[in-house]
Amino acid sequence: MKATAAIAVFLAMSMQTAHAQHAAHGQSPDAQPYAGQERRAVTTLSEADIAELKRGGGWGLAKPAELNGFPGPAHVLELADKLELTPQQRQRVEQIFKRMQQRAKSIGTRYIAAEAALDNVFRSGAVLKSGALQVRLRDAERLRAELRRAHLQAHVETTPLLTETQRKKYSELRGYSGGSHAEHTGHHGHHKH
Repeated sequence: MKATAAIAVFLAMSMQTAHAQHAAHGQSPDAQPYAGQERRAVTTLSEADIAELKRGGGWGLAKPAELNGFPGPAHVLELADKLELTPQQRQRVEQIFKRMQQRAKSIGTRYIAAEAALDNVFRSGAVLKSGALQVRLRDAERLRAELRRAHLQAHVETTPLLTETQRKKYSELRGYSGGSHAEHTGHHGHHKH
């Protein structure tokens, strides 16, 4: 009897959470969250997602680095004056950013195409053929992983170029309260000129 009561309480709490989440997003709990998305060029990607991928934007893929004290090159360059980057630091970070953005644009374009191909196997019914889903899904996920690696690697390459003081300042300027990787590990940055 206790297990049944616990399940009932859990279900009631889950429903309250779902209603609160819908309300927070301006949706009625009865709204159809995917309504209209069937008309997208790529069902899994909004127009904003596609634009971000085509321009080589981060798309949130580097959060494990960004939120754990590994600054990203784009934001380091935006904050260059406040971080008091040396000319050598700025030059190195610009090189990392350009290389990352070039790779991200290329991979992002291929990722969009792979997601469209995944859509197409469903739209055409080809998904019912043996292996069709596996092939399309593997292609899309491989490209998403490559894209993520390109962004994360840029954070990894940028971090050692900054001093501990610059990394701490970066975290503060970006509004992160958890401190930097250097503060957690005692790692000290080195300038590479």
